[in-house]
Amino acid sequence: MRTLMSLFAAVALSTSAMAAEASGFTLTDIDNKKVSLADFQDQVVVMSFWATWCGPCKEEMPHLEKLYKENREKGFTVLSISTDDARSASRVKPFIKKNQYTFPVLLDRESKVISQYNPAKTLPYTVVIDRGEIVQTMSGFNPGDDEKVAALVLDLLAKKGAAPADAPAPAEAAEPAGKTE
Repeated sequence: MRTLMSLFAAVALSTSAMAAEASGFTLTDIDNKKVSLADFQDQVVVMSFWATWCGPCKEEMPHLEKLYKENREKGFTVLSISTDDARSASRVKPFIKKNQYTFPVLLDRESKVISQYNPAKTLPYTVVIDRGEIVQTMSGFNPGDDEKVAALVLDLLAKKGAAPADAPAPAEAAEPAGKTE
């Protein structure tokens, strides 16, 4: 039984390299402003689908906030997408304000966006996107998952700032004029 549980946990929390284009969408944020995934096309994005009633979602959020605060000036954002329906959507903004989360929080009340990315609608569900391309997905949240996501984000941000491998090396600095030995 333990082996079966371990196998289930490994499958549920496994990451997968997707290398597929992220599906575009526009949702309303908790301040009633329209936000599109296309607004972040040139960034590394962690999309986290969650709900106010989801315990593991609530455990993941402080880690996402820390990652966001440390890297938002480097071309990174978190799009926290609440899947709360009409009955529980009124709890989203108070929850976010109470916990002082500063990342963008979007509302997917009709589950249209989560259905595009995760038809099973398991929560939390995390999608890592690098400049419009899905590079990893994760279902669920367990201790250590935050470190895996952070390491991937930092790696993607480092690659984003790096020169392409086929770029020519910078020219050697010339000797200053008039210098003699």
